[in-house]
Amino acid sequence: MRVLGINAIFHDPAAALVVDGTVVAAAEEERFSRRKHGKRPVAFAAWEPPELAARWCLERAGLEPGDLDAVAYAYDPGLVEPGLDGHDEQWERLRTLYAHRAPNFLATALPGLDPGIVRYVPHHVAHAASAALAAPRPCDGDVLVLDGRGESHSHLAGTYAGGELTPLHAQRLPHSLGLMYEDLTEHLGFLRSSDEYKVMALASYGEPRFLDELREHVRATGDGGFAVAPIDWGALAKARASDGEWTRDHADLAASVQARLEEVLLDLASWLHGRTGSRRLMLAGGVALNCVANSRLLADGPYDDIWVQPAAGDAGTALGAALHLAQEGGDAVTAMPGADLGRQWDEESIARILDTAKVLYERPPDLAAAVAEALARDEIVAWFQGRSEFGPRALGHRSLLAHPGHAANIERLNDVKGREQFRPIAPMVALEHAAEIFDGPIPSPYMLFVHDVRPEWRERIPAVVHVDGTARVQTVAQGHEPLVARLLEEFRLRTGLPVIVNTSLNTAGRPMVDDPRDALECFGSAPVDLLAIGPFVVRRREVHAR
Repeated sequence: MRVLGINAIFHDPAAALVVDGTVVAAAEEERFSRRKHGKRPVAFAAWEPPELAARWCLERAGLEPGDLDAVAYAYDPGLVEPGLDGHDEQWERLRTLYAHRAPNFLATALPGLDPGIVRYVPHHVAHAASAALAAPRPCDGDVLVLDGRGESHSHLAGTYAGGELTPLHAQRLPHSLGLMYEDLTEHLGFLRSSDEYKVMALASYGEPRFLDELREHVRATGDGGFAVAPIDWGALAKARASDGEWTRDHADLAASVQARLEEVLLDLASWLHGRTGSRRLMLAGGVALNCVANSRLLADGPYDDIWVQPAAGDAGTALGAALHLAQEGGDAVTAMPGADLGRQWDEESIARILDTAKVLYERPPDLAAAVAEALARDEIVAWFQGRSEFGPRALGHRSLLAHPGHAANIERLNDVKGREQFRPIAPMVALEHAAEIFDGPIPSPYMLFVHDVRPEWRERIPAVVHVDGTARVQTVAQGHEPLVARLLEEFRLRTGLPVIVNTSLNTAGRPMVDDPRDALECFGSAPVDLLAIGPFVVRRREVHAR
């Protein structure tokens, strides 16, 4: 089967293509439109399909819309319960109307598409499939989905066997751990459904002194679900303006909510494990991007193995919906090959774009060695290689790289990106050296867990050590990422450090760089010393003159 998956209903619109059970392509609309998160999660934007991402997925496979066997839409309006507490009735009617008309919207966006092949996949089933069916083999095991909301629920617990999902519990709205975290995000002056990761970072600066109060409002119910009572955030900490300074109260409130989230997740995981006895848990939904909670689940929970979908947020439902329909249609579904599922350019195309831009560039005989030399000199490098990543993490394809041995590089990179100084920057590390530096799940190729930095290394790589002594690690294996692995080895030979700072190639409020023109624009507007794009390097004129 040739199945196109679509996520469009809330935020992070995306498309994914699965052909004969194999993941061919997946991309988020923001990478094409250059609009962060694609759109805001409001009902009157629910009609917008990820038109550009969908067209590219088809082009990647050499298909036309009329060649598709099915389109999997990751939301089922038939499951919406009108008048449900937690829904805004007026806006929900509009969102549901748009979802019902999605086949026609898609046929307009993709001429030649038969609207009759569009099939609805429940939102949380799509999330679950994105975790279980895309996971490395075998895919049997338990699955836990937690996010803001789907049609009428905010959670799904179930188990997979032979590629088939057996749901065991689903939590109805208005109770939602994801919406609780979004409410806190907004109260702390950040953008909800966007900046929740900032709250997670801020939590490390605080103490959970509001935890007892939160335990009264947020609790597991013992039957696989949970309850979230209305919380008076202002009674705990004064609301922060978006441009205001954060205080100890704000950090303590973030720490308290983070701690309570982790406690409830442990309760939910323990209930699920008690029903199945499985050793493996697979996670998806926006809450699964909380790498601190993921690490707590692995350390203190009942599962020996936890796998998290790299695009765990709503973008990943496009992939999950397509895999779900492929599995239902009888295809032998295979694991996703990695997160690098987006666009790429060949050498000739990149050279042509550089020539058109009239920038000075060169082709070093050994790109990895040339970039390692620049990093060893403490230069900041924009790294643009291969296919772009699907999901929110830069994983060595669209990255900003720097020397981890200089503490000042935290402030320096946050200045480059124009973001808050309390936010950490992450390390990539050669897989064979990871265990001697970091304590946590290894391998960890998708940057979805936090690791304790071993004490003897904290002063050697201070730029990647968060205030609590942890780091969000990406391990790099030679067999999967040969160029990045060579770069790490060349850097180690020059510095003795098998670690490089890795953060996303973008500036605040902008999507991650996706095409070469985006890379040149970012390079030209930010104080970056060198751009490594394909086999070429572009230097700042003053650097090149040296």
